[in-house]
Amino acid sequence: MRTRPKAAAAAPVDTATERVYRGIYHAVVERRLAPGEWLREEELAAAFGVSRTVVRQALQRLAQDQVVALQHHRGARVAEPTLAEAAHVFEARRVVECEIAKRLGGRLTPAQLAELRALVQAEANADARGDTAEAVRASGEFHRAMARMHGNPVFVRLLDALIPTTSLLMARFKVGGGPVCVAHRHAEMVDALARDGPAAGAEMRRHLLELERSLTRPAAAVARSGATLRDLFAAYREPPDPDG
Repeated sequence: MRTRPKAAAAAPVDTATERVYRGIYHAVVERRLAPGEWLREEELAAAFGVSRTVVRQALQRLAQDQVVALQHHRGARVAEPTLAEAAHVFEARRVVECEIAKRLGGRLTPAQLAELRALVQAEANADARGDTAEAVRASGEFHRAMARMHGNPVFVRLLDALIPTTSLLMARFKVGGGPVCVAHRHAEMVDALARDGPAAGAEMRRHLLELERSLTRPAAAVARSGATLRDLFAAYREPPDPDG
């Protein structure tokens, strides 16, 4: 059985709302925003250089995706998933990702295996220099890349919904505050993928069970380093119109 051809994903329209949505989504996934952190419309509007209406639209989308929680008359906060929710999240990830791994095992091209190994190396390098945000980003991209290589865009969308909650759970409950995944586990995953489907499926199951079992008690809160929201979302702010 051959892997399906890579599905062509439509690029999101780069509207102001989409920019705010992506900025907050990635900040949550990469742990640059902490669980429970307040997201005030006025501050976000200034940080992104957009109107409060645009911010409100983005926050509503993020709330639908359970990345933030809207509180009546109080604004929005980064979601705070519970340990009870963790069981559901990891059960869903095992159903989806173990099947992906089984179907990809022994069928990836050398170029695909090289892409996965490059992500593993990027994750290890970021972890070694203490760049948690980059390590978490590379870790999530490793899992997304496998789903993308399978060729079913629904799997990618499912992971896009599950990865932010996983990252928040790790931030809240992983003792020691380490990365979401560990690079050497991903290296073992690639080795299994190079062998066969049963080995890859078993390795993915082991990996996800290990992650779930690492959630044991509330981790110590880590304050965001002195960066302001304006600094945090600088890359998502539209540059001023030179003619305007």
